Amino acid sequence: MYISTFHLMPHRELPEDFEKRYPSIWVTAPFHELADPKRVGQFYNWTLDELIAAAKAGSDGVCTNEHHQNAYGFMPNPNVMGSVLARATQGLNTAIVQLGASLPGTQPPTRIAEEYAMIDSIPGGRLVAGMPLGTPMDMNICYGVTPIEQRDRYREAHDLIIKAWTSKEVFPWNGKFFQLGAVNLWPRPIQQPHPPVWIPGSGSTSTFAYTAEHDYCYCFLSYFGYKSVSKPVRDKYWESCEKAGRDSNPYRMGFLQLVGVSETDAQAEKDYAKHVEYFYHKCLHVPPEWFGIPGHQDYRSLANQMRNPAMAKNFASLKEKRFKDFLEDRFVVCGSPATVRDSSKISARLCASAISWSCCTWDRCRTS
Repeated sequence: MYISTFHLMPHRELPEDFEKRYPSIWVTAPFHELADPKRVGQFYNWTLDELIAAAKAGSDGVCTNEHHQNAYGFMPNPNVMGSVLARATQGLNTAIVQLGASLPGTQPPTRIAEEYAMIDSIPGGRLVAGMPLGTPMDMNICYGVTPIEQRDRYREAHDLIIKAWTSKEVFPWNGKFFQLGAVNLWPRPIQQPHPPVWIPGSGSTSTFAYTAEHDYCYCFLSYFGYKSVSKPVRDKYWESCEKAGRDSNPYRMGFLQLVGVSETDAQAEKDYAKHVEYFYHKCLHVPPEWFGIPGHQDYRSLANQMRNPAMAKNFASLKEKRFKDFLEDRFVVCGSPATVRDSSKISARLCASAISWSCCTWDRCRTS
């Protein structure tokens, strides 16, 4: 099992009554009421410090991702962060996991191909190239991508990036969404024919099939732990792999698990309880209808979601839960090193293939 450290970089100092005063943490949260630019600059530097510390402590990978117009995770360009991490981790055997730049919202997609090639080159070939579809909030509301076109844009962008990395000849691209007269990528990735590709997702059936079809790794990004939703997602994904003729190599799937470690279980509760509740109550404060914008999901994914409503039920009950509930339901693994170790074994056994056990961390040291 490989362990990566994944940092969303959320706003760390939202007011106590944020979720009561504001309708959403995404899209409409007013920056000038809630944030100070200089303080946000500190957040960026703290985030980089924490990820670099994780790499030095032995994390197999450090992960960043892309979101827009929100206080939930404000890395609008994860490749800026990834380039810093690539340079700062020289000499370490730590993957730079970009989870990553959203394909449908980047024009042209060769910009992602170029930036990923740079990030692979700087540390000597340690990039993991994440290729996310993007959330409906980011792509449809903030970036204006037509929902019904989003998956088709994604697939065309993916094909263009892979060809740009691998073609030895200059070529034109005349697609439905992107038209380029001459593609001749400089630089190229060190890893050949291209860096490993991970597809992050939250349980979409069509994403399972796409990932299996292309022989990539699927990364299930769920905040609801291994107890409630991992089995149906895992089963559907491996069913898609079997249909595509893929073997059951456990490296085909990663699983995100929120983790907090202290000296004892009691100390872990003192250290992390307020941060766990802050994340679930404030950082996931989003109108549920935004996750279901018409056209964002294709028919297969929508039908599967309606038949398996566990994730929607979990989301609806978040504000009713407290730290002990999140712990009991295994949304969070939190405790002494022995407690976290034993829970990680259960997680790996239940999820079987969840070898990339990503950790979202809360900083218990910085209070000002």
